[in-house]
Amino acid sequence: MPENPLVREIMSSPVETIDPDAPVSDAADAMHGARAHALLVTTSPPSLITSTDILAAVAKRRELATLAVSDLLTESVETVPPTIRAGEAAAMMTSLGIGYLPVVDSGDCVGVVSSADLPERFT
Repeated sequence: MPENPLVREIMSSPVETIDPDAPVSDAADAMHGARAHALLVTTSPPSLITSTDILAAVAKRRELATLAVSDLLTESVETVPPTIRAGEAAAMMTSLGIGYLPVVDSGDCVGVVSSADLPERFT
């Protein structure tokens, strides 16, 4: 792997998605089944729901079966193009305090890069 690869070389793809009206319990099931820690929510602009969002709801004793994904998602997330370098994506994640960046090419989400996808030297 190159020392500072393009995001397209390290991103997770295809993107796991979920509808904003789906129950949060469905999001948890989808994450578990896909071994993913985040799902792209099919909103415009893109949104995310993460395992951290769901754990926070559990900690607050909220009933997951009665919550919709839209109740917990992070709206209008930052995105990156597939041609950005891993080092730049890592710097964005660090400065914004986030762990996931949807990768968007010509208006379509083509992947997600997470801090776990980044080469160790950038984390």
